[in-house]
This record gives sequence, structure tokens and C-alpha cells, in this order.
Amino acid sequence: MIINILTQFPDMFAAVTSESILGRAAEKGILDIRIINIRDYTTDKHRKTDDTSFGGGAGMVMLPQPAFDCFKALGAEGKRIIYMSPRGPILNQQIAEELAKEEEIFLLCGHYEGVDQRILDAWNIEELSIGDYILTGGELAAMVVIDTFARLIPGVLGNSDSLSEESIYSGLLEYPQYTKPRNYEGLEVPEVLCNGNHKLIHLWQYEHSLRLTRERRPDLFEKYLASEPVLTKDEKKILEQIIHEQ
Repeated sequence: MIINILTQFPDMFAAVTSESILGRAAEKGILDIRIINIRDYTTDKHRKTDDTSFGGGAGMVMLPQPAFDCFKALGAEGKRIIYMSPRGPILNQQIAEELAKEEEIFLLCGHYEGVDQRILDAWNIEELSIGDYILTGGELAAMVVIDTFARLIPGVLGNSDSLSEESIYSGLLEYPQYTKPRNYEGLEVPEVLCNGNHKLIHLWQYEHSLRLTRERRPDLFEKYLASEPVLTKDEKKILEQIIHEQ
């Protein structure tokens, strides 16, 4: 997948795109992450990319000229372009799965007060939010979006099993995790996780996922129940017990 990131602050993406999982995926050729500096396309001698807004108001607004010329140079017409904005729908798993199927995607990062509306209208740009709060720019939001959908692309994660077991993917929050040593300053790892009985381990993990989800995300718990999951006899018994505890 080709990921084009249009920003006025390209250095912000250096660590995210070169390190960890995304960096390794880029080295393998699974991801082609291209950081484009919008300032390179301005015709202003001072490399200006924004100005004050018509009608007044605080903050600066991205000029249409640099963005238009940048999109034209990159051949973005007709392709999926997303602008990180609190006005858009909030990112969720369904949106992430849709984005992961794209062959090429453009992410436009605004800054300060936003971008000229004509940019969004002329290029048929989607708006997307990562939550009901305000950031100083779209760069951090774009990083979240990229990390969310890129890990769904085959080959990006080293272990595909970890994808299906993680929080949200299964419909439940993830169960508690432990590692060595078994005893640390008097704090013990639960015995069931160390006895090698994979059936009992799975049931323990399932029970704790259910309890955590019911306690911390009752909305997800109710959604999980409504999905009518296919369960074994033992799993059904655990689920019924937890439901009756409510």
C-alpha cells in the first residue's frame, strides 16, 4: 500500500515511519510511506502555506494553492483522500478495515485553524476524527490512523494470531497478561497460566476478558452479547454465570 502524508511538518513522522512495526513493514516493501512537505509546492517566496481567514477569527488557514498544486503533482485526482478533522466521523474498527483494503491513500494534515474549504470540496476529501477533542494539528491524528489500519494489512504484523486475539478484534477487552518471573516481590502469576493445560488457560482468559469488558466497557459487552457468538459448552457456562452476576 502507498501511504501519502501531506504535511507542513514532515519531521514529525520520522520516528513513526522508520521504527517499530511500520518501519519493518516499509523495509519489506509492504508499505510505501511517502512524506510530502506541502511547503515545497507553495509559490510564495517565503514558503508561506497559510493566511488569516476571511470573516475574522483566530488562527491561520491553509492556502488552497499549495494543496491544489501538491495534489496535482501527486496524481491524487479520483483517489481516496482523508483530511484529519474533528468534524469527521470518529475512527473505529470498521473504518480501519476499509482503509486497509486501499492500494493508495492520501492523508492531509491541517494545522492551526484548518484548511480552506475549497481544498476539501474540489478534491472530494473525506474528513476523519480520532476523538472528541482538539489537537494543534493533524499530524498526530494521522499517525494514529496509519497505525490502526496498517497493522491490518497482511504481513505487517509478524504474528497474525496476535491480531485476532487483541482487544476489540474479538469483541472483548484483552485479558490480563503476565511474564517471567512467576513470583516477583511476593506477587504471583495465576497458577492456571503455568500448568500447561491449554483448555483451562483459554477458559481463564475468556472469563477475564468478559469481566473486564463488562466492568470497563459495558457498551462493548452488550454489543458482544447481541452478536450471539458461537461458543463451546464451557464458554457458554462462563458467560451465563457472568450475566447472572449483574
